[in-house]
Amino acid sequence: IIVANKHLERMTQAELIVFRQKHVGFVFQSFNLMPYYTALENVAFPLSFRGIPPAERTRRAKDALKTVGLETHMQHKPTQMSGGQQQRVGIARALVTDPDIIFADEPTGNLDSTTSDDVMHSICDTVRAQGKTLIMVTHDPNMAAFADKAINILDGRITDIRSTTKA
Repeated sequence: IIVANKHLERMTQAELIVFRQKHVGFVFQSFNLMPYYTALENVAFPLSFRGIPPAERTRRAKDALKTVGLETHMQHKPTQMSGGQQQRVGIARALVTDPDIIFADEPTGNLDSTTSDDVMHSICDTVRAQGKTLIMVTHDPNMAAFADKAINILDGRITDIRSTTKA
């Protein structure tokens, strides 16, 4: 597997950790936000592992939250936000490190259908605008319809590959 001109199968565990820090963002179904941190602190947190100074972390986190439409919720804690808002914080956290690839595991699994559509539009618009690759796992055919390419897997085997043309 080659990503960003790197052969992943040849990397050591330590090299894979560094690779993930530099090239990969994650959006989780259950948000995985730290409950005592504000939205701004949750988004800025991954940047601390890169040694980025606090002022720069805050600037980048603010920009990421603005990108997902949460400029008015930066000081809110997760319990003060709706599920859709919490997921947008998760999206901003995935984007703040400027990854090449974003993996999303059932990113709308805990949301109602209207909020799910809103969140998927937000993810897709942002990913396309920033030239990122989104790899999403979902059981929901409505969410899979957002994909440029869908690969169906059943019992560990690929059963179908579909490409879609977006207007």
